[in-house]
Amino acid sequence: MTDPWPDRVKAFAGRFSVRTKIIGIVLALTTILGLGITWQVRGAMSDISESELASRGEAISKEIANQVAEPLAAADIAGIASVLDAAIDDHLDAVFATVSRPDGVVVGTATDTSELPSRPPDGAVLENQVRVGGLHTFSFPVAGDGGVVTVGMSDTRLTRTVNAVTLQLLLTTLFVGTMGIAAASVLTWLLTRPIVDLVRTTHKVSEGDLTARASVAAQDEIGALAEAFNRMVSELETSRGTITEAERARTRLLERLIGAQEDERKRIARQLHDGVGQSLSSIMFAANMIELFHASDEVNEYAVGIRKASAETLGQVRRLGRELRPSVLDDLGLTAALERYVAEFRLSHPEILTEFHSDLPERLPPAIETTMYRVTQEGMTNVARHSGARTLSVIVTKRANTVHTIIEDDGSGFSPETERRNGQSVGIHGMIERVELVGGRLDIESSQAGTTIYAEVPTLMLGERT
Repeated sequence: MTDPWPDRVKAFAGRFSVRTKIIGIVLALTTILGLGITWQVRGAMSDISESELASRGEAISKEIANQVAEPLAAADIAGIASVLDAAIDDHLDAVFATVSRPDGVVVGTATDTSELPSRPPDGAVLENQVRVGGLHTFSFPVAGDGGVVTVGMSDTRLTRTVNAVTLQLLLTTLFVGTMGIAAASVLTWLLTRPIVDLVRTTHKVSEGDLTARASVAAQDEIGALAEAFNRMVSELETSRGTITEAERARTRLLERLIGAQEDERKRIARQLHDGVGQSLSSIMFAANMIELFHASDEVNEYAVGIRKASAETLGQVRRLGRELRPSVLDDLGLTAALERYVAEFRLSHPEILTEFHSDLPERLPPAIETTMYRVTQEGMTNVARHSGARTLSVIVTKRANTVHTIIEDDGSGFSPETERRNGQSVGIHGMIERVELVGGRLDIESSQAGTTIYAEVPTLMLGERT
């Protein structure tokens, strides 16, 4: 099982912009560095101050012990007090000083503050470097077993100094952090401005504007990226122009091929009707004349066979001619041509219940009528050949300036996308090509419940639009 934390961290970091990330990193590093330095300096200064206070306390207590040795031996209380007062006045951090006899009786005291311990110092508690609420006490024996000198030193001044230095370091950290944020803001603006412009240009290109170009602000990595992007867009624009021109040439060629195909079908249909049809009619007339003027049974039997075969051949020729190019399409229009085709389809495929409806109010341009007729013809042929459908519905209607043809069946269905990828269905491809040539579109929806072909063509053709 993979650890989800890296993915969570990536997802969280991905919510913020590059500018926010850079500023956040600079702020975090500045804060950590400043607080770390402040903590180390404060600790070092506190240790130094404590050591310095201890050294001074020992030196002051020793100095007072040497000075009060004679007054203490002579029981000169005033002299002892004078020495203690002078020591308190000369040393800023000295809070109090006392002199006590070997039996613990205090014979002299001098103070510089009211912040004294709740219990007066005596011989039982006077130990070196005993701390009482910010007060450090130091003791030193008087020469000749004359007693003990106790001095109280306050760390208030040194603590204030350490606090002042700490505050100064914190302010410096704040200033450096502010300057870092300002510098990071300028740096990120310089970095992200060309990136944002590149992203904006990318959006324009994705929307189809191949004339958009990214600005090259500097000859750095981002500038190289912008130049590479501009070259790519230029090549894409050239390729697009080439593809567009090739598509136009293909379209023109396809239009000519389809037009030539329809013309050839019309010519063959006319030749079948005028040439072969008239020849078969002449054969039938000759058979009638043979039967009329030669009244033998054998001759009549041959004449009937010739007439019957000629009639069947004539019917096939006429049907073939209509399939190639129905003359009614050119004479009466799409609705009449489809009505005749549907009638013949019903005769050929009586097992399929076929319905047809058309409400076209007027004739359409010849290219559109031919396209819709061929799409309907191909769709109905595919239903008969492949679907196994029992019902078939064909609807041709016009709404506004658009003609719609819907061919729907209840057959087994197929996968249009698979057929298109395989390239096996020439009929489907041909229908799509025909409809797109006249500016329309063709959609196919198919499932196990059946297939629906939806063709939509504007009545105002591409070449006629302004």
